[in-house]
Amino acid sequence: MPKGISKRTEEYRNEVTVHLVRITSELAHIREKVEENHSHLKSINGRLRTAENNITAVKTIGSTLTVVIGVILTWLGVSK
Repeated sequence: MPKGISKRTEEYRNEVTVHLVRITSELAHIREKVEENHSHLKSINGRLRTAENNITAVKTIGSTLTVVIGVILTWLGVSK
């Protein structure tokens, strides 16, 4: 024990060190889990972007077909 430090102070210092080590290991675990969640979120966002693009394509095709069919039916109605 260093000169001038009481036994109680040394015990307190040891307890604080133990708590800091535990907190540090918990922070490392939390950081690891956050990184895993970030990677998973990137993959989900990629799949969502693909699904949104597919939905847009289907809506575009549906709108185009609706207009074309409407024009054809109108043309047939006018020609009679």
